[in-house]
Amino acid sequence: MNSYLKKIMICSGLLVGAASLNAQTTYSGYFLDNYDYRFQMNPAFGNEKGFVSFPTLGNLNFNMHGNLHVSDVVYSLNGKTVLFTNPGISTSEAMSRIHDKNRIGTANKIDILSVGFKALGGYNTVSLSAVANADISVPGAFFSLAKEGITNSTYDIENMFGNAHAYAQIALNHSRDIKQVPGLRVGATLKVLVGAGNVDFKFNEAKLVLGEDKWTVQSNADIYASIGGFRYDLERSSQTGKDYVSGGKIEDDYKLSGFGLGLDLGAQYKWNDFTFSAAVLDLGFINWGKTQWASTNGTKTFDTDKYIFNADDNASNSFDNEWDRLTDDLAQLYQLDDNGELSSRTRALAATLNFAAQWELPVYRRLHFGLLNSTHINGSYTWTQFRLSANVNPVNFLSADVNLSAGTYGVGFGWLLNIHTTGFNLFAGMDHTLGKLSKQGIPLNSNAAFNFGINFPF
Repeated sequence: MNSYLKKIMICSGLLVGAASLNAQTTYSGYFLDNYDYRFQMNPAFGNEKGFVSFPTLGNLNFNMHGNLHVSDVVYSLNGKTVLFTNPGISTSEAMSRIHDKNRIGTANKIDILSVGFKALGGYNTVSLSAVANADISVPGAFFSLAKEGITNSTYDIENMFGNAHAYAQIALNHSRDIKQVPGLRVGATLKVLVGAGNVDFKFNEAKLVLGEDKWTVQSNADIYASIGGFRYDLERSSQTGKDYVSGGKIEDDYKLSGFGLGLDLGAQYKWNDFTFSAAVLDLGFINWGKTQWASTNGTKTFDTDKYIFNADDNASNSFDNEWDRLTDDLAQLYQLDDNGELSSRTRALAATLNFAAQWELPVYRRLHFGLLNSTHINGSYTWTQFRLSANVNPVNFLSADVNLSAGTYGVGFGWLLNIHTTGFNLFAGMDHTLGKLSKQGIPLNSNAAFNFGINFPF
């Protein structure tokens, strides 16, 4: 494997390898006419026609988001691509791009099969989907240690968190107009969740104090792995003489490991040329079955003569050449005990709030403007964004949206093109348009989203 590709893979793994429980869909389609999946952002939205999705291609969503980018940790130096740890990159330059809290995540969703139809006095959808999400938050001190080595005598790596989830979802949606209140429409979606796997790690503390010839380490961490058949690997520490968790693998037959329920609620109100809407998504929980728990069991203090990083690219334990050794050393840094198996573990779903206002241009009814605020509530991974969009339906078979967004992860430009002829619908768009790519096609900015779908209206 060439050095450049390996560097990109290491950085990509650092940035997106470890999430939140939120089903991703395109916010660019919130106001767009004839976009069949608006109900996923507000269950009160219905469609004029029924539809059947193309299996697995009805609604594809791939999303990356964060405030730390590949371009923040990968540099061009004398015609070569190097990591920020390279001695040729000054500490001040490298750390100027690093935040106190560096966050990165991915949210991916595939609608395996969806059907929409009018019945029961309103509009209904039945959907089967697969969702895989991940988020990680890394403190700036982690990068400072990687860059500076033993320049400082104390490093305090606090609050490094991450979680990842994968699950299947069956969703039943119904929306209808409220005849007693003209202009009001409400809707709800009931979701049944079947968990494929969950990993949740909380590295609360790793304080390193350099003595004359050793580090004194004070660590506090927990890892919960809810994956059928998963077991931790143990290794004996040369410093403490005790076993610690050094990795893990699936030893037994894999099996599904979770079950949960979710609820979406939404409302829409039309008044003259304005439409106001609000929704709360993913109220509920998922209960994970047998969970392997690794922990320091409170705060643990021990001494080690292991040095974790070497900024010299030619060293035997360089960050570039020794990724396996790096992960092994991190395991030694925290010294987690295998606490065995928990019978179950329940986590609340990460809720999303959507509030929006739309104005239809009186002199040209095919053009309207919208403002959407979305807030995803998920502890350390909470984010919010505002999205201002212009939506046009110039002819009956074509509608399009362009929008600008601003929020927790910066500013972006989005768009969605929707072709809807008799019996056929195709849409494609991006909530965050891709910026510059590496030679290997990897986005250098961590904010990117792609949405694509083929459906058959009837």
